[in-house]
Amino acid sequence: MINWSRIVTFLLITLLVFGVIGVYGEKVAKSTTLGLDLRGGFEILYEVSPLEPGAKMTQQTVKDAVSAIERRVNVLGVTEPEITVEGTNRIRVKLAGVHDQEQARNVIGKPANLTFRDMQGHILMKGSDLAENGAKGVLDPQTQQPVVTLQFKDAKKFAEVTQKYVGQPMGIYLDEKMLTAPTIREVIPNGSAQIDGQESIQEAKNLAALLNAGALPVKMKEVFSTSVGAKLGTQSLQNGIKAGVIGIALVYIFMLAVYRLPGVIACIMISAYMFLLLLVQNLMDVTLTLPGIAAFILGVGMAVDANIIMYERIKEELRSGKTILSALRVGSQRSLSTILDANITTIIAALVLFQFGSSSVKGFAVILILSIVMSMLTSVVGSRLLLNLVVRSNLFKKPAYFGVRERDIREL
Repeated sequence: MINWSRIVTFLLITLLVFGVIGVYGEKVAKSTTLGLDLRGGFEILYEVSPLEPGAKMTQQTVKDAVSAIERRVNVLGVTEPEITVEGTNRIRVKLAGVHDQEQARNVIGKPANLTFRDMQGHILMKGSDLAENGAKGVLDPQTQQPVVTLQFKDAKKFAEVTQKYVGQPMGIYLDEKMLTAPTIREVIPNGSAQIDGQESIQEAKNLAALLNAGALPVKMKEVFSTSVGAKLGTQSLQNGIKAGVIGIALVYIFMLAVYRLPGVIACIMISAYMFLLLLVQNLMDVTLTLPGIAAFILGVGMAVDANIIMYERIKEELRSGKTILSALRVGSQRSLSTILDANITTIIAALVLFQFGSSSVKGFAVILILSIVMSMLTSVVGSRLLLNLVVRSNLFKKPAYFGVRERDIREL
């Protein structure tokens, strides 16, 4: 007797899967964060060393440098920069969507140590004396020339300095370069000053942003840099998507041709797998790169492999003369350990890659691990659930529905 409730349940689950993909699929895909190799951008690898000779690099020093770089990257208007520490003295900065390399270098790597000195070189005040976000790049209302206005935390301290040096020039230095040396004509009681000599308003804003971000706690030496044009990044993305679509379409055709009804279930679950993987990537804020696309497609292969192992085992049980329900039970049980072993060993390999690999290799490893977890959820749990519903409905009783010809069955 046909159990129509199981058929209805199977159809409802299928409609739910494709309904959710249809409604949210495009939104999830567009929300995926793309790396600079897919979107275009700029990458710099810095080697950092202590500011003081003989000082030691500590973990905290590197963390402080990363924090300073993050504040500076905000100046460029870059969304979701990727800043990673490699080893003990290297920092890799990836800025997707940035194409002005010189501006990126100047903003990120410039020490920006602001000091106010007398003519003998004695430091009177430092950049740390600035109020929070106390530097601003504006146009002087009188001359209409770009200037950087400064507001100090302690107006009294600045007033005392200006009182002491009235009639004398005060040098304003950025690192060891004197930007300007205005003469103090009177006491400044409100704790404000300005730096002129900027060629454009953008230059003034960049300098103000550097001063607000603070001085870097380390020396930074650029050891490697590369850039990817927006056109090349778009082309890489299109080629990656095209390769993925062709590969997945061929997989679908193969599963339907060889496994028939189980192949249909595999296609449903692979579709759910791809949607869930993209969704989880977005929730975890994982950046998708070309290696990530490779890991994504490899994950599809792992998901298909889990289905094939189970379906082949079921087919073997059918050929030995077992009923479809019995073949499903035995095949599912005996294939599970093989599937788990294959996936666990791959996860171990991915963890090693993540631990010792570079940033792009780590991205590959993260997506590969997510792929395996999602494939276990869909191809093991989901496929078995749908296959059980179909088999127990008693609607599909012929071995041919499962890719087995009757003449191949050894015992009837």
